[in-house]
Amino acid sequence: MADKDVVVDFLKGKSSSKSKFYFKDFQELFPDKGPREVKKILTQLVNEEVLEFWSSGSTTMYGLKGAGKQSHAEGED
Repeated sequence: MADKDVVVDFLKGKSSSKSKFYFKDFQELFPDKGPREVKKILTQLVNEEVLEFWSSGSTTMYGLKGAGKQSHAEGED
């Protein structure tokens, strides 16, 4: 399974309980990869508009594009 598929399957499997996840949650999916490699996978998915990131200013979280309350609350679709 491709790395990007692992991320998307993880998010779809958790979508009923949470819509946004911390970077460390994705690092746990790839224990054999360093933080820079995991960041590259997430960045590719954001660039492809599969994922979106949300920042509170101090924390960045990732989720499937259009999923969760935050995107609707900010008028994004």
